[in-house]
Amino acid sequence: MPTVRVALANLRYPHTPDDSIARVERAIAQAGAERADLVCFPECYVPGYRGLGHAPPAPDAAFLERAWTAIGAAAAKAGVSVILGTERVVERRSREDQDDRGEREALDGGVLATALVIGRDGARLGFQDKVQIDPSEDGTYLPATTCRRVFEVAGMTFGVVICHEGWRYPETVRWAARHGAQVVFHPHLHESEGGFAPTTFGDPANTFHEKAMLCRAAENTCYFASVNYASAGSQTTSAVARPDGTLLDYQPYDEEGLLIADLDLDAATRHLARRYRDVGQGTDGIR
Repeated sequence: MPTVRVALANLRYPHTPDDSIARVERAIAQAGAERADLVCFPECYVPGYRGLGHAPPAPDAAFLERAWTAIGAAAAKAGVSVILGTERVVERRSREDQDDRGEREALDGGVLATALVIGRDGARLGFQDKVQIDPSEDGTYLPATTCRRVFEVAGMTFGVVICHEGWRYPETVRWAARHGAQVVFHPHLHESEGGFAPTTFGDPANTFHEKAMLCRAAENTCYFASVNYASAGSQTTSAVARPDGTLLDYQPYDEEGLLIADLDLDAATRHLARRYRDVGQGTDGIR
């Protein structure tokens, strides 16, 4: 049976943008030592999420380019593919500037929350931008208008949905599964909301979020791998749900480190996702 080893980097919020690069490089090296095929980082980890009390320096395209280059080199050295939660600075574009693949970017300049996928050779495989932003992010991040996509590394087809998308828009996960994704990765940031602080995954007294992880997997018969920052009192932790909606494993709460999981790709049949009938919308491109 085809098996892929993934690592979820449950890291603390970085002190500075440069610290975010250093933390990512160390985690990639550790993932390589653990023989992981791919490591995924939380939402906007480089340079750090904007909002919820966090205020990293102003968006800096030159810093991001330097960061992505350094992280690509770390990926190549370790022989590990990377899903990097990051941001993109976009300039104002006219409709004539849209590329012929239909990947339309936001027309107004600003910042997109995104995930950059890097191959084990350090090459950039592309971005998945955050399309469905949380209402609290209005004015901080732009809602992307780029196309959704899937990626392939180590014999695994996967998609990426970012934070609010996976919690509130299950269609984003279904899209990926219907287009071949055996695994859907879910970088997010969820810090303490006060009140109940869980010690076990999926506690009935907790918020809906961890139950949603299991639902996203079961709804689509695919793996759902969600990665959070490590923070005290958070209502979610990093976890992997099996295609039948049961829990494979989770990271202990408020504990920094890598969650390592071996995924049997044969189990990710995407059976329920493929049975979905979107009446009137057609099935072009469905695998």
